[in-house]
Amino acid sequence: MNFSDFNLHPDLLRGVADMGFTQATPIQTQAIPPGLEGRDVLACAMTGSGKTAAFLLPILNRLMDKPRGTTRALIVAPTRELAAQIAEHLEGLAKHTSLTGAAVFGGVAMGPQERAFRRGVDVLVATPGRLLDHLQHPYARLDDVEILVLDEADRMLDMGFLPDIRRVLKALPPRRQNLLFSATLPAPIVTLSRDILSAPATLNVERKAAPATGITQALYMVPEELKSSLLLELLRRDEVQNVLVFTRTKHRANRLADFLERQGVSCDRIHGNRSQAQRTDALARFKSGRLRVLVATDIAARGIDVEALSHVVNFDVPNIPEDYIHRVGRTARAEAIGDAFTFAAPQEQAELAAIERAIGKKLPRRTLEGFDYTARPAERFEIPIGERIAAIRARKAEERARAKEKAARKAQNLAAEQSRTQGRSAAPQERARPKNDRQPRQQASPAPQGNQGGQNGQNPRRPQRPSGVPGRASIYSVYRAAANGESGTGGDGRRR
Repeated sequence: MNFSDFNLHPDLLRGVADMGFTQATPIQTQAIPPGLEGRDVLACAMTGSGKTAAFLLPILNRLMDKPRGTTRALIVAPTRELAAQIAEHLEGLAKHTSLTGAAVFGGVAMGPQERAFRRGVDVLVATPGRLLDHLQHPYARLDDVEILVLDEADRMLDMGFLPDIRRVLKALPPRRQNLLFSATLPAPIVTLSRDILSAPATLNVERKAAPATGITQALYMVPEELKSSLLLELLRRDEVQNVLVFTRTKHRANRLADFLERQGVSCDRIHGNRSQAQRTDALARFKSGRLRVLVATDIAARGIDVEALSHVVNFDVPNIPEDYIHRVGRTARAEAIGDAFTFAAPQEQAELAAIERAIGKKLPRRTLEGFDYTARPAERFEIPIGERIAAIRARKAEERARAKEKAARKAQNLAAEQSRTQGRSAAPQERARPKNDRQPRQQASPAPQGNQGGQNGQNPRRPQRPSGVPGRASIYSVYRAAANGESGTGGDGRRR
């Protein structure tokens, strides 16, 4: 079906043409008409089926004639990557219109997002956690929302966002159009759909979850320690062009990316421990072709939309069959073709069997000709967790020992400095001591009892007055006697 058959606004059709869309995919053919009519929609849509345009085009078409300056549509997605992808599609489809949109997710500053709330963009694309952060502030008002979309609802359930979704619903007006898209429909999602949808148009809800039809799936049975070598050999033989590789843990993603980089393969990683700037940069370089390999955890299984991605490799068998469907759905998008390889070690047989039951068929087995499946690897790919914990404890013990040694040296240096300071303060006294070491002065003899302080009560350090010399008091008495006409005696007893 052609997009012009949907009676979309001409400016939207120009955006569709600019993005290279020609024929509508099955989910678009089924979902766009009820969306344009304002009906609720419950769609079970596989990853890579084109469902983003299936809900964006009805939203944009309905908002074309609405006044600007208030948010009328809210799209909630589970991951930053998916929110960014939806916002990118929104910008492309609305390129020739005055409609605006913004992405609201964590890992980046809240300031620009706050301005988007205050400005009243037409469409808001948000992850649940960051949206609730904004809703705590008075500027974040969603009173005029007319359309709500829950995309990848089953993934939000897996990530524990279902309580957050119900909190978001309380901030929205009760009368609105609701569209719920999910690759699978577990029981909690069915319950949620019954709570929020009113007489919805149900699309593919009876369909069994399965990868897209254009994906060629294959299984490589390989020992755990040889998985990295097998991937490297596939890359060296040009069996794959650009590949998205999924690992079970962030640690394994780092180890694999480091291994490939040491072998000269252009590679980067994307997982929850990477900052948003690092994740965005890695994804941009992968999309532009500057990276041949992007290693990711399941956080990236929803939201990575790479045009003409040739291969997806499950380096580890996913624990949940639904994750397998979402992983391999990164290739063969929008009815294109692609290959999905899974590396399975003997200890992963249980997870493999669960996946094959879920998709209803056995994965075809392959072997790489000329690859030695019995070889011993040159290096261990992953250090067992027990050894990693022991190494961490040993490193912490060394750090504590170094800190203790440093503190002891600091105390020793402080004591030495104090000793030097005391020595410098005592030096002037030592230099003055030679004068005191000379022959000591003759001290006055102690005064006899009853005449302390020296002879005649004088200071013992003063020179002694010679005998026969009248003292000052005797001279004064003579003067007074002379003034009074009296005679007196001097201090020596003679008459004056």
